[in-house]
Amino acid sequence: MIDYAEGSGKQYHTNVGPEDIGKYVILPGDPKRSEKIAKYFDDPHFVADNREYMTYTGTLLGEKVSVVSTGIGGPSAAIALEELVKCGAHTFIRVGTCGGMREDVKGGDIVIANSCIRMEGTSRQYAPIEYPAVADFEVLESMVSAAKEMKVTYHVGVAQSKDSFFGQHEPEKMPVSYELQNKWEAYLRMGCLASEMEGAALLTVGQYLRVRVGACFLVIANQERAKKGLSNEQVHDSGQSIELAVEAIKKLIENDRKK
Repeated sequence: MIDYAEGSGKQYHTNVGPEDIGKYVILPGDPKRSEKIAKYFDDPHFVADNREYMTYTGTLLGEKVSVVSTGIGGPSAAIALEELVKCGAHTFIRVGTCGGMREDVKGGDIVIANSCIRMEGTSRQYAPIEYPAVADFEVLESMVSAAKEMKVTYHVGVAQSKDSFFGQHEPEKMPVSYELQNKWEAYLRMGCLASEMEGAALLTVGQYLRVRVGACFLVIANQERAKKGLSNEQVHDSGQSIELAVEAIKKLIENDRKK
């Protein structure tokens, strides 16, 4: 492969090198959220700001850890994961937002994905569509344990990953409305918890690269509840989901030290 970084020793898109990154990484989407997450670290410092990738590194329990934003969608998330693995990272937690789908999934709840529906394009360039996008069990277990200790309202199950935000919210306007609406109804019947945009790509790429990846999401609102005239509070404060991811990373560090 061509060295687009031209010998700088840094990854082309994220602009980070092995010396910059911890083995454990939290992956938000919004670059502005990286600094917020870094404040949970001990001795955090700014590393890089390139494209959609904002990076800070610090420590947790004495272990070097990082936070790297990925922007929106599967392509940029997959690039981040690929480049961070090249830098030596091996454990990742995606912390993002989602829209609730199942009726009991409400704004302010947290969804912990055990797997994701691959209704996006990035993962298809890694694995055939029959191959499932599933979370690493150790990462999943650490997130569930953290959620229980924090006493937050959480749900564990399947999330839908897609490429079009407006295809979710205005499917009837799309030329392929027949496909979007019919599949959405099928996902609802199957008990899908929520819809988001990066999980399937990250879980699939993580499986391919043999690294540990999991994902948790703040539920902003639930459009299915709104359709039925049910209460539908909007929540935008990602503090609890960030804290859950940080606590889960701590548990993984502790468990790895025991191995």
